[in-house]
Amino acid sequence: MKSLDPRLLRHSAAARGYLAVTVALGLAATALILLQAGLLARLLAGAATGTGVAALAVPLGLLAAVLLARAAASYGGEAAALRAAAAVKSQLRRRLTGHVLKLGPFWLTRHRSGEVTTLATRGLDGLDAYFARYLPQLVLACVVPFAVLIRVGLADWLSGLIIGLTLPLIPLFAILVGLHTKAVTQRQWRLLARLGGHFLDVVEGLPTLKLFGRAKPQAEVIGQVTNEYRTATMASLRIAFLSGFVLDLTAALATALVAVEVGLRLLAGHMSYQTALLVLLLTPEAYLPLRAVGAQFHASTEGAAAARDVFEILDTPAPAAAAPGARLRRPVDLRKDTIRLSEVTLSYPERDRDALSGVSLSIRPGDRITLAGPSGAGKSSLLTLLLRFAQPTSGRIEVGGMDLSSAPLDEWRRQIAWVPQHPYLFTASVADNIALGQPSASPAAIRKAAQAAGAAEFVEDLPQGYATMVGDRGLRLSSGQRQQIALARAFLRDAPLLLLDEPAAHLDAATAARLDAALGTLTAGRSVIQVSHAPGRASAGRVLTLDQGRLTQVLASMPVRPAPALLAVSS
Repeated sequence: MKSLDPRLLRHSAAARGYLAVTVALGLAATALILLQAGLLARLLAGAATGTGVAALAVPLGLLAAVLLARAAASYGGEAAALRAAAAVKSQLRRRLTGHVLKLGPFWLTRHRSGEVTTLATRGLDGLDAYFARYLPQLVLACVVPFAVLIRVGLADWLSGLIIGLTLPLIPLFAILVGLHTKAVTQRQWRLLARLGGHFLDVVEGLPTLKLFGRAKPQAEVIGQVTNEYRTATMASLRIAFLSGFVLDLTAALATALVAVEVGLRLLAGHMSYQTALLVLLLTPEAYLPLRAVGAQFHASTEGAAAARDVFEILDTPAPAAAAPGARLRRPVDLRKDTIRLSEVTLSYPERDRDALSGVSLSIRPGDRITLAGPSGAGKSSLLTLLLRFAQPTSGRIEVGGMDLSSAPLDEWRRQIAWVPQHPYLFTASVADNIALGQPSASPAAIRKAAQAAGAAEFVEDLPQGYATMVGDRGLRLSSGQRQQIALARAFLRDAPLLLLDEPAAHLDAATAARLDAALGTLTAGRSVIQVSHAPGRASAGRVLTLDQGRLTQVLASMPVRPAPALLAVSS
């Protein structure tokens, strides 16, 4: 691991002012150390030679002022470093969250959300030690030894030579220990991320695990990972303590060597008492910052390792908002424009075959299309492309004769309403969850959308009706009720393109039949894409069958009443 990661400074512009203050106070502390040693040597030498208290009053006052100034510099440096850490963590968390949102669900499906959560919380909290402890000591370690070496060399060249020859031993041992620490610390952080991610996944799936009697085995897995993390943590602490012992022993032996040669020359009368005191007082100060930076290096490794993982995510390219240099001839209007897929192929890096292969399809305003096929056939991948969570590996998607990649991403998604197979409900009221895509909707419009989705009946039976809080992820509701609220959300949005991924998967037969009957009238003026395992339910439009990423069959259904396109895709 690098002693100073420039990416932390490059990605954390808000902290540079605080870091500049930390460096300035570190330089001031260096000057104060030299001044303190000189004053203290003068006072002790004067007292030893019988100088009265009155004659030493001024040096005593200056020494007291230096001690106060050094304490203030130390406090100010640490306070500035803590503020720098807070600024860096806040900035990195905002960038991480924003970039993960840009990467979209397509990226999140290949990464455990629990590990990303652990990284953004506990992981980045480790930067406190990096900025508040390690960086200030790194500044002192770069300045204080050289300043002390110069000052001692001017007072006594032989002592300065001994210090100069022994100083490199501490960084040398620190580097040798750090090479081993890197692997241990990375394993410790990986285990912590794995533990946090697995624990979150278990908590989220606890009702299902309990239902199928799998809660105890998962508890055993968590216990095993916890034990591995404990072992890795103890190994890291053992290395830190042993490295501290090695550095302290080296510094003690070097200081003793200087003390012995100073003592011998002082007894022989080859050195003045004040000079000897100055050398003896400054010698430990030359080694102290190097010892301290070695100790703080171990304390900061977890935060630095987490920061490296953050940078890996930030360096992951997000789906392009628009092709570079591309310009639309006119705004996209999905109520009028046809969507055409021409020989579109989509590949996932971790799969040995294409998710979609050579798919050609036209979606006209007024179409109602149902995509059917077995699991893994590529139906959800087609929705992923239309939502622009991913870009085609090859082929072309056009809208109104223009390349889809040239359309601004926000403008494109404003014309889409999407109901995934497992919709997400936020910890808010039923009304707020329905109005997620249309925050300014009136209560009457919210109730009308709920009625259209078949949700009004159960919502009105809730303790506070539409003001009832649904709990985290809507856990207070059944899966069918969550699906109905998500459908109401889509109906209220009134977007030109409606994407439905198994909208009736969690509904009973009667509710599903009412939903199918309502779709014909509710989708007027819209294009709809529906995923369905039961394509026979589709009352109108075309039925397209996907198999291993290829369109294998196109069936015509009943004619569609004049209305915008509905594309139904099966998961």
